[in-house]
Order: sequence, then structure tokens, then C-alpha cells
Amino acid sequence: MDVKTGLFYLFAAVLLFAAFRVITARNPVYAALYLVLAFFQASAIWLLLRAEFLAISLVLVYVGAVMVLFLFVVMMLDINVDGLRQGFWKHFPLAAGVGALIALEMAAVLMGGFRLAEPSRAGAAMAANSSNTLELGKLLYSEYLYPLEIAAVILLVAIVAAIALTLRTRKDSKYVNPSDQVRVKARDRVRIVQMPVTRAAEPVVEAPADAAAAAKENKA
Repeated sequence: MDVKTGLFYLFAAVLLFAAFRVITARNPVYAALYLVLAFFQASAIWLLLRAEFLAISLVLVYVGAVMVLFLFVVMMLDINVDGLRQGFWKHFPLAAGVGALIALEMAAVLMGGFRLAEPSRAGAAMAANSSNTLELGKLLYSEYLYPLEIAAVILLVAIVAAIALTLRTRKDSKYVNPSDQVRVKARDRVRIVQMPVTRAAEPVVEAPADAAAAAKENKA
């Protein structure tokens, strides 16, 4: 076993451990951190497979943006973990059956790749001289152009739907209709009131009770 094979098994073992801890961790923050570790191990495996563009994209997009945002959201929401754990063992058999079915389907699809013969030397030399990113871009924007556009539309709809679902009318904010502002007229907003001419202040006359109290204070 060479060094490349040993690194592959090492990254794969850490990836499986991190993926298992994602679904078994009691704290959602720890689960998110284990998912970040799983993404790093997957990108390392892609580097071993000479898929540099996919590895860098996984680190920059998922680890650098999506997972950091997800981690901050989980920390700010302060999720009630006890409420989420209710009914876990009740739905565990169904979840385990679905997971086993998905694992068998993936194994049936991926096992064909292990039966492939070794690539020829001419193909290996051609792959070494070509750019992985360039070939991926050509394939993505030529043969898979329509699926790419459909995926972009689906993501746009998902973004708009998420904004629409989380949008709430705030009671402490003042809303002004722009059409009312455009149609407003001066006579509707300003009213001129005629005020009397300013007069001198009249002298203050003390009440009889106040005068008697003042006289007693003077005698005292």
C-alpha cells in the first residue's frame, strides 16, 4: 500500500467518524462543527482524486460561507434541544430503514467504479496536460447547460420563498405609502390659522385668602 492509498483510508475514516458524529451529537453547535470537519475530509479526498476545483469549491463555498452562517444561526437561535429529542426512538426504525435503503442504492451505483480497469498511459498523460477546471467548465456549459439553468431557477425560487416566509410586519416601524406621498397637496397638510394680536399681560389679582395669610405673616 502506497502513501496515496494510506491517506485515502485515513481521510475516509475521519470522514465517516465526522458524519456519524453529525447525527449523534447532542449539541447542535458540535454537530455543525463535525459537519465542517466532514467537508474538509471530503475536499482532501477530492484532492487525492485530482479534482482540485471541486475541493477548493467545497472549502470556500460550504465551509467558508454556508457552514459559518449556519453555525452562527444555530448559536443565535438557542434551539431547545429537549424538544427536538422527543419522539426520536419512535421514528428511529423508519429512519434507519430509509438510511439503509439509501446506502444500498449508493453502494449499487458506486461499486461499478471499483471494477474499472487501470487507465492507459496515453489517457493519464492527456489528463496531466489538461486543466481540470477548464474541462469541467466546458462540460458544464455545453452538455449540462439546461440542468444548470434549471438548478439556478430552483435556487432563486428557494431564496424568494425563504424571504417571503420569514418576512413579518413589524409593529414598531412606520410605513408610508409612496402613492399617497405623490398625490399629497399643500392644502391637505398645511392649515393657516388666524391668531389675535399679541396683548400685554394683565396684572395678577391675589385671592382674599392669600391676602389674609400674607397679612398674618407680616404681623408675626
